Amino acid sequence: MNGKALAWCVNGGKRLATLGNPQETIQILQKHDFHFQKKFGQNFLVDTHVLGKIVEAAEVGENDFILEIGPGIGTMTQYLCERAKKVLAVEIDKNLIPVLKETLSPYSNVEIIQGDILRQDIAEIAKKYNGGKPIKVVANLPYYITTPIIMSLFESRVPLENVTVMVQKEVADRMKAKPGTKDYGALSLAVQYYAEPYLAANVPPNCFIPRPRVGSAVIRLTARTEPPVPVQDERLMFRLIRASFNQRRKTLQNAIANSSELPYSKEETGQVIQEAGLSPSVRGEKLGLAEFAALADRFLQCGE
Repeated sequence: MNGKALAWCVNGGKRLATLGNPQETIQILQKHDFHFQKKFGQNFLVDTHVLGKIVEAAEVGENDFILEIGPGIGTMTQYLCERAKKVLAVEIDKNLIPVLKETLSPYSNVEIIQGDILRQDIAEIAKKYNGGKPIKVVANLPYYITTPIIMSLFESRVPLENVTVMVQKEVADRMKAKPGTKDYGALSLAVQYYAEPYLAANVPPNCFIPRPRVGSAVIRLTARTEPPVPVQDERLMFRLIRASFNQRRKTLQNAIANSSELPYSKEETGQVIQEAGLSPSVRGEKLGLAEFAALADRFLQCGE
């Protein structure tokens, strides 16, 4: 089904009003006397075209289990329920649970959990609901917690097929940025180490209630089955990456030598950079994953 076809659905002979426009969203919020909480960064999507784009980007099929993070009033959840075998929706705001129970009541293939996604055992969720097979994640994330949630999903080695998220436009740009560009940074390298990013849609502020101050984007992160580069110590590589971008205007040598996370002197760092065939004046923003992996391996050799 596309976004327009989902505007009204029939389930078991019962016609369902699928949320996805401002009038329906306002009605349900007023009915439950719901008040937006700034601490949760709540912005509800009210554009059926974009909702359809998210479902398509996530490649949701009839045999899929979907973990939805931040269902809000259930707008996206309804679309997912129409396509997926099972949807588990995790919502942190307890005031939205009565709303979700109403908007999702016609669907038998959805379960709601009230809680913080960062405190859920997602590997156990995958095991319980999907037999331990890779799951698909769909989320409309508050901007302030986008990076912690995404990196937690990948770093914890949860079995993932893809993660499709609505994020701030500049965050999406950073996730897919290439070396040497203004958006390139530690987040670019971390995301691209674990996944292949694909920008599915740009979403203007007028697609939300209330309107955010900045534009958004839908990005799909397809989990890699193998890292794109071999490295002996991932943690060391990421410490080098963080050090390089914490002081991105400094040379790579100075940034690493000044890092509190790393034990290397300026002389040691300079020697490793030279052995890696890099210029002494190079900055981290010019290096890709392969160069950072090679540096990490060389630092390990120096410590042996």
